[in-house]
Amino acid sequence: MNISRLPVCPSCLAAVHAVRGKVCSICGDRVFSAYAECDPQGLRRCPVCRRLKRPFDRAVAYGSYESGLRELIHLLKYNGVRPAAKILGRMLAEALIRLEPAFEQLTFEQAPILVIPVPLYKAKKRQRGFNQAELIARAALKVHPASARWQLAADLLLRTCDTASQIGLSNHQRRANLRGAFAVQRRGELTGHDVILVDDVYTTGATATECAQVLRRAGASKMWVATVARTQKLASNYEQFRRDTDEEDAASIRADEEQELTVAQAAGS
Repeated sequence: MNISRLPVCPSCLAAVHAVRGKVCSICGDRVFSAYAECDPQGLRRCPVCRRLKRPFDRAVAYGSYESGLRELIHLLKYNGVRPAAKILGRMLAEALIRLEPAFEQLTFEQAPILVIPVPLYKAKKRQRGFNQAELIARAALKVHPASARWQLAADLLLRTCDTASQIGLSNHQRRANLRGAFAVQRRGELTGHDVILVDDVYTTGATATECAQVLRRAGASKMWVATVARTQKLASNYEQFRRDTDEEDAASIRADEEQELTVAQAAGS
């Protein structure tokens, strides 16, 4: 691809590389030595994924959210440099290759896999002029060899309110901030379909978790998450993160259980 239209030097782009080292088989986070061994199912799980069941089957990302990759995402997201979406789309397509073993289990008689970008609130999308997750998803579909079995569904999942910025919030605060922020329209088009949820960055997983829960409740079958980048924990703060996460996850799980109970009661009334 011609990168001359991008205000990023070729050496910085060349320095962007795929995630290296051992990562969690479920959420894709970096896994350190104490958790590096696979379980009886052949899966390597981080401390969080050992304790709670994610609403998605697996999350994959191309690279770590830092340096040149972070700059490239910011060029698209905040500076409106749309050609960056093509490069990011190629990276996303490469990340999706890691899901191919799951796709191989599907038959051609099954309904197409829906590719659903994480939506922006309508006012923010008007202001920005585009949804970066949708642009990246469209670019990936053009280059991924399995895309013939995929169907972009950019308007099934809606963001129903303009949530506060997630910057500086803990995992529990992020999940509370997003609770109730997404909804599915035309549920009949979703029921029974497998779904790939696409976003630019996976930070704590709060957005992916909330979207996946909403899509599952609306009838989605298998659920995968694919992003261009992912924040990775550092070994220096890993133990403190684990202690903080224990407390936050307990609170988040209780809140999610209460919400699920409320939804079930409303459906039965």
